[in-house]
Amino acid sequence: MTLIKQIMMRQAMLRIEIHFKGCINPLWSEWFAGLTSEPSGPDETVLFGQIADQAALYGLIARLRDLGLRLVSVHCEEMVIRTKPP
Repeated sequence: MTLIKQIMMRQAMLRIEIHFKGCINPLWSEWFAGLTSEPSGPDETVLFGQIADQAALYGLIARLRDLGLRLVSVHCEEMVIRTKPP
């Protein structure tokens, strides 16, 4: 198998978890790229799920900033999803 085919068979996603101060309505999930939001403590919320790349992560952080919500922590882990060759 050629290197190009091997690269095409791998698709990277990011599993993220963002903790921030404040609360948002779970119905806002669509505005946050379909991530799940849950309370994680008194006056604290966690957004978690999978996103495409670092650019999407920075976009989510910018949206939280625009809402005036203060970040507590951001955890990001790359996941490699292997696909079958065509």
